[in-house]
Amino acid sequence: MNYAIEMLNITKDFPGIRANDNVTLQVKDRSIHALLGENGAGKSTLMSILFGLYQPTEGCIKIRGKEVKITDPNVANELGIGMVHQHFKLVECFTVTENIVLGMEPHKNGVLDLKSAAKKIKELSEMYGLNVDPDSLISEISVGMQQRVEILKMLYRNADILIFDEPTAVLTPQEITELISIMKNLVNEGKTILLITHKLKEIKAVADECTVLRRGKYIGTINVAEATEKQMAEMMVGREVNFSVAKEEAKPGDVVLSISHLNVKNNKGLLGVKDFSLDVRAGEIVGLAGIDGNGQTELVHALTGLCKIESGTVTLNGNDITNYSIKKRIEEGLGHIPEDRHKHGLVLDFTLEENFAIHAYNVEPFAKNGFLNKAEITKNAERLIEQFDVRSGQGAKTITRSMSGGNQQKAIIAREIDRSPELLLVVQPTRGLDVGAIEYIHKRIVEERDKNKAVLLVSLELDEILNLSDRVAVIFNGELTGVVDRKNTDENELGLMMAGSKKEVN
Repeated sequence: MNYAIEMLNITKDFPGIRANDNVTLQVKDRSIHALLGENGAGKSTLMSILFGLYQPTEGCIKIRGKEVKITDPNVANELGIGMVHQHFKLVECFTVTENIVLGMEPHKNGVLDLKSAAKKIKELSEMYGLNVDPDSLISEISVGMQQRVEILKMLYRNADILIFDEPTAVLTPQEITELISIMKNLVNEGKTILLITHKLKEIKAVADECTVLRRGKYIGTINVAEATEKQMAEMMVGREVNFSVAKEEAKPGDVVLSISHLNVKNNKGLLGVKDFSLDVRAGEIVGLAGIDGNGQTELVHALTGLCKIESGTVTLNGNDITNYSIKKRIEEGLGHIPEDRHKHGLVLDFTLEENFAIHAYNVEPFAKNGFLNKAEITKNAERLIEQFDVRSGQGAKTITRSMSGGNQQKAIIAREIDRSPELLLVVQPTRGLDVGAIEYIHKRIVEERDKNKAVLLVSLELDEILNLSDRVAVIFNGELTGVVDRKNTDENELGLMMAGSKKEVN
């Protein structure tokens, strides 16, 4: 058998945790091999070992039949291995071209030659249908576009083994379809792809084989064409998983959030949100659907106080909060699960327990007479870790940066839902989570609704919008294109509205 990669009997220990426990992974040449497992199952660790970021405690690696020692990512690059990380490794203030050539800058007569690099990048971009502008600044392009820059970074370095870590967590349905065809193109061109994902639908759409890990251990490798999504989910979680959300009919009460004629500028100084009005009532979940980059981020930032409102008003429980500070909005009853967990959700160098107490560190039970009550802060963290199954090496004392992306997400959701705010603003809540965690988070969001709280759910996953929402609002180019009852709509109608087709707002 021609294997491009063999990772044999890999064990990796960190202080207090065994991330990989005698795992074997064999990937056929020119195939797409999925690596599936819950958050914290050891998938990213295994791939980081293959990419030279970690050294295995035990075991060996063979590339095309030859045993290798991958001591750092430069060695991986020389062996033709490239990786698109879950959290991108890009310099925000650099251009696309500067990011791609970083570490192997081209020179002509002793002078940095970015022009020829930009030309090569444009050619690669066109060849694989990536549509990336080599001169754009990273800080000004969408998350989906940043991911394409990471893919170009690998292609520019002539990698032929490509590792994708949760590549679709940040993409719209249309971008996912495009990425799947890009992956198939890459394999046709002779590349081998390793795909770390939780999304069973995508594994079915693109992968040839799938290896399942659970709690660091190897469970098995299956032929994707012969397996059902249900079987893969059970292998991953170790029990039967319910894919649909069980919920009663909503009983909407008074208006909790009222957005009226809102106008908000984007980072280019143009209106990102235009004359937007929407009400969310107690006891209902309103889903906001839209293709990425159509004003959702600006709207959420305006509601949470992260950016200035040009005109219009936002009221929460009858109070005009348009000009309130972020902290005052939180005190008025706003909860926020943000789109970017690193920028706006966590202080990465704080411990887990400090992040859990971050909204109320100055009041009882976390503080008294100006002093922190460490015992209460730890007790609160232990309760939330247990309740939301947040997996971390050193419990409450874990530095948040060291946790897997999915467990960081669970930590934010635990903190915000536990506060049970009057309005829960939920943005991409299950990004990067596995089916077991998604099932639990969805259940908790519905429980908040049933406690008569108002929920505004902003998600790029149409399945999630349709599964959870009672009403669906659609945003296109910063404008509201309509609001429909969940019972009376489907993916087709929402897809048309997401592309700009207007519907009478009822």
